[in-house]
This record gives sequence, C-alpha cells and structure tokens, in this order.
Amino acid sequence: MPKAILSVHNKTGLIDFAKSLASLGWTLLASGGTAKLLRENNIEATEVADYTKSPELLGGRVKTLHPAIHGGLLARPTESDHNELLALGWDYIDLVAVNLYPFEETIAKPNVTYADAIENIDIGGVTLIRAASKNHERVTLVCDPLDYNAILEELRGGGISAKTREKLAIKGFASTAHYDTSIYDYLKKQSES
Repeated sequence: MPKAILSVHNKTGLIDFAKSLASLGWTLLASGGTAKLLRENNIEATEVADYTKSPELLGGRVKTLHPAIHGGLLARPTESDHNELLALGWDYIDLVAVNLYPFEETIAKPNVTYADAIENIDIGGVTLIRAASKNHERVTLVCDPLDYNAILEELRGGGISAKTREKLAIKGFASTAHYDTSIYDYLKKQSES
C-alpha cells in the first residue's frame, strides 16, 4: 500500500487531495496542523509523532525531522534498503505533499520583528522537499497545491511517470533555492543595518 506524508502550511486544496489519495488506497501520514485538519474532515491519517514514536518538540519546531520519515523518503528501490526500513518498523514513503512557512509574506509585513522572521524560517519542510527531490527516481514531490489535480490524474491513470517526478523534483529544488535566497537577502540586510 503506497504511503504519502502531508505537511503543508498552505492548506488550499488539501482536503480533496487527501480524500482522493485515500480513495486510491494510499496510507496517509500527516504532521501537526495538517493532521488536525484531516481529522476534522474525517480523513484517516497517522500523525507523524505516532509513526515515529517521537513527539513534536520545541513547540512544533521539530516534527518531521526523524529517520523514520527521511529513511522512508531516501531509501532506494532496492531489496536491501527496503529490508533495512522494515527491520526498523518503517517503510517507504512514496509521495510528499509539502509547502513552506511564509517567510517572504512575513518579512513583507510592516513592523515585522526579527524574531518573527526567524520563526518563519522553515527547516523540516525544506528537508522534506530536498529528500523527495533527491530520490525522485522513486518518490513524488508535490510542493505546489496547483499540482494536486495533475498528480491525481496520473495516479488514476496507473502511476506517476518518471518524467513527472523529475519535473517536480526540479520544481522542488527551485523552490528551496528561492526560499534560501530570500532568507539570505533578509539576514544580510539586517546585519548591515
């Protein structure tokens, strides 16, 4: 049974996407607020903390940064990698739906504090994007809600093509590059003032 992890700040389209994945036989993992929204809409999902057997830490700063998650994403499609995961009680994670804390929107607010800006630097989401993108041979990344329908269409047609996974990986790396550049520009400007 394929497994997806959903960990999104922008929840646009998430309910329909998650319902459709579940109806296609996917097992869903979800973090924090994403899990709460799915439960409120009667969509079955295992909370990341329950899957990893590790609670969210530091007021939610640490949710998805765990070997159960990143092992499941980074494992190659080999018997040895898969058996290693299974021996630990984990499995492959085949799809990641993730988008990031709104750093640029935060710093655009008038009178934003430095502390607010720093708190809106996403760590776990960027790491999920990079892991899924690196292993796009096997894992599908969805970092833009506008891609949900196209992904579902391919899944209904038999599966996500290698070409689509590659395009989505490139989109993922572009999104993290842009995100990191925004953070760099902001911090550099702050240090010079």
